[in-house]
Amino acid sequence: MRIFRALLVFVAVSAAVTAFSAQAPATGQAQGYRAPRTADGRPNLNGIWQAINEANWDLQPHAANFGRVVALGAEDAMPPGIGWVEGGEIPYLPAAAAKKKENYEKRLTLDPEIKCYLPGVPRAMYMPFPFQIVQSKDVTMMIFEYAGAVRTINMGKPTEAPADSWMGWSNGHWEGETLVIDTTGFNDQSWFDRVGDFHSDELHVVERITAASPDRLNYEATIEDKNVFSRPWKISMPLYRRVDRNMQLMEFKCVEFVEELIYGHLRKPGTQPPPH
Repeated sequence: MRIFRALLVFVAVSAAVTAFSAQAPATGQAQGYRAPRTADGRPNLNGIWQAINEANWDLQPHAANFGRVVALGAEDAMPPGIGWVEGGEIPYLPAAAAKKKENYEKRLTLDPEIKCYLPGVPRAMYMPFPFQIVQSKDVTMMIFEYAGAVRTINMGKPTEAPADSWMGWSNGHWEGETLVIDTTGFNDQSWFDRVGDFHSDELHVVERITAASPDRLNYEATIEDKNVFSRPWKISMPLYRRVDRNMQLMEFKCVEFVEELIYGHLRKPGTQPPPH
């Protein structure tokens, strides 16, 4: 009887949550909010922001799962996530789907995050670290706590990337309340998450950032790569202002934490790594 009553409660709560979700506004809607203005009259997005979700583990809907290092137990386990991909699934081409599976199986050694490589775009926006937006008339900067990564977004006449890079080459403009960022010029080394979702050097990302309230931004990114995906696809999520007292970006220069991992095999036989 107790089990039956518990089941009824679960069904009722699930129905209520579903009904609420159906009535709730979409993440991309700012509900008419108008952000404060900068000196040049643009929406003021300055501040320290952070995604509070599980997208860095896996962009697609996923259950809790074992981590990459069994010895770490629950500490390395994957938290469940609702998914941030419009339609639920990333539209891989067949050969690319096989590559993603291989990436997953070898993620402990292949994930660029493990070796402190730059996170790329859009991954930098939803890693579990804060980042800061600094606006000026001609340039918008994004400074990330993770690895000290930086994005310089040209707000003037669009320019082309001089060379491929981890973070790509970004040109931005305003469409009303929305900052639109068009980024190309990527290398093919970064991933979108820890389960091996990846891209080629043909990656093209268009981001849209809109203030939805004083302390929340709506973030969308449309992702296109003809070598990997059958069509463009989109992710969306909120970003939240960090309002902690004395909040500031701290240093997380993780290179020193991976030197032994990357170069330890070159150590002279008989020597030991320094104590931690």
